[in-house]
Amino acid sequence: AQTQARDGSWRSQGSYGGGGYPVAMTSLAGLAMLAGGHTSVEGEYAINVRRSVDFLVNSMQSSGLIARQSESSRPMHGHGFALLFLAEAYGMEPDAQRREKIKRVLHKAIDLTGRSQSAAGGWLYTPDSGGDEGSVTVTQIQGLRACRNAGIRVPKSIIDQATKYIENSANPDGGIRYRASTGGTSRPAITAAAVATMYNAGEYENPIAVKSLAYLKKHLEGKEGARTFGGHQFYATLYAGQAMYLSSEENWKSYFPHTRDWLIETQAENGSWDGDGVGPVYGTAIGLLTLQLPYANLPILQR
Repeated sequence: AQTQARDGSWRSQGSYGGGGYPVAMTSLAGLAMLAGGHTSVEGEYAINVRRSVDFLVNSMQSSGLIARQSESSRPMHGHGFALLFLAEAYGMEPDAQRREKIKRVLHKAIDLTGRSQSAAGGWLYTPDSGGDEGSVTVTQIQGLRACRNAGIRVPKSIIDQATKYIENSANPDGGIRYRASTGGTSRPAITAAAVATMYNAGEYENPIAVKSLAYLKKHLEGKEGARTFGGHQFYATLYAGQAMYLSSEENWKSYFPHTRDWLIETQAENGSWDGDGVGPVYGTAIGLLTLQLPYANLPILQR
């Protein structure tokens, strides 16, 4: 709350920050506040949530892309996170006029996501690239599913094709590789993200989801589960926590204690975590989202 800018945004301050990625950072920070039970009208940080919603609504371009100029080289991660946050905020917004305004933005943003889906069913860093890779794809699936959960129409074919993309990215060992169309080793962080988003798409019994969860659990087995993802630790934690929480209470109980203890041990005096070189906004948002999963305040992350 102390680091939110006057325009309602947050920006990255890490070595990978580039232009600060204000849409992505604002969406993640806003989600962390919603996960704590704060909405635009309720809770200690209601004004912060309200300002973050306004910033993102005002960030939509005429094409439907939610992005600021400083993010123009790689806007699709932020666009997906904005879809997710605004859909969750829309479902919690009591004011009819504000709901209608958010709804219009989401409709245009969904159209943009649909138009930018690759022939293989995935997405890449820019909406006009025609390419695809795993990390951008999972942000779009999760954002679209949040919209659908909130009662906003999302063509089922888009989510079906995206789910197929994840399936086509699976290796024989159950892990998910970076891109469906090329070979490559399984990546635990992307695998965690794939499991979480396939659950969001309703694919709990999908054989690929089952096998990928087994791969993830094997990767975590016998280790202090919080510290097993190298330089992508916070990114992986964002999704591994979701995968383990959504899959079963047993899996959550095996995963969470180590992760909770690691986060408590590494939290800075000012309340932040510096995540993956991206900066404290990113790390703190992910730390909060993970610790607050059991509160079940976000519909997209409810069992």
